[in-house]
Amino acid sequence: MVRRTKEEAQVTRSRILDAAEHVFERHGVSGTSLNDIAEAAGVTRGAIYWHFRDKADLFNAMMERVTLPLEESSRIGGAKSAALDIAQMRCSFIDVLHKIVADAQLKRVFGIATHKVEYVGELTAVRDRHIDARDACLVDVERTFKRALRHGELARGTSTRAAAIGLHALFDGLLQNWMLDPRGFDLVRVGTKVLDTYLAGLARPAVATQTLTHTPTHTPKRSSGLPVETSRSLTS
Repeated sequence: MVRRTKEEAQVTRSRILDAAEHVFERHGVSGTSLNDIAEAAGVTRGAIYWHFRDKADLFNAMMERVTLPLEESSRIGGAKSAALDIAQMRCSFIDVLHKIVADAQLKRVFGIATHKVEYVGELTAVRDRHIDARDACLVDVERTFKRALRHGELARGTSTRAAAIGLHALFDGLLQNWMLDPRGFDLVRVGTKVLDTYLAGLARPAVATQTLTHTPTHTPKRSSGLPVETSRSLTS
């Protein structure tokens, strides 16, 4: 009986969080009341207070159910990020593009966290989470760029810190703009080309020159960590 009660409580909690996602998406966080969420979930306001202290607590619980895009790109590298080359890092970013397009819940919550919430009061925790994800991403990306610079894959004198900040800004801006209007462009196709163009711009000039004067008929083995797709984007 106790086990059944716990299971029922978990089902109710999940139903409340599911309803909150959809109501927050339609009306924004500040424009949504607990009564709105209770009505959408088919529960009483008291049931919401049984599971959550207030709207901020409910919102944070909703956020904890997903891994945000830049958190995802960081986790892909994880403890092994020191060993990532540029091609592997590129794949991790493209994987994130595929995931946000395919995962409806991730897309919904990311949209709420970026466009439907004000970073004030108790909800400043959302801003802090964005900053933490940014900082972790920058550490991983800069580590990869430093490795590439040591191996002669980047143009001499490249600022790895500036390059990392630029890539983060590019990728984050790409996601934010697509979220504003998903019909505006194909996130995976355009996002991949944008990413490859940026990485090609960082490449050692000799690598870019070789690519412009020679188009291979097969997939070559490259000494550079840059993927073949990155170099080909220079000629497209």
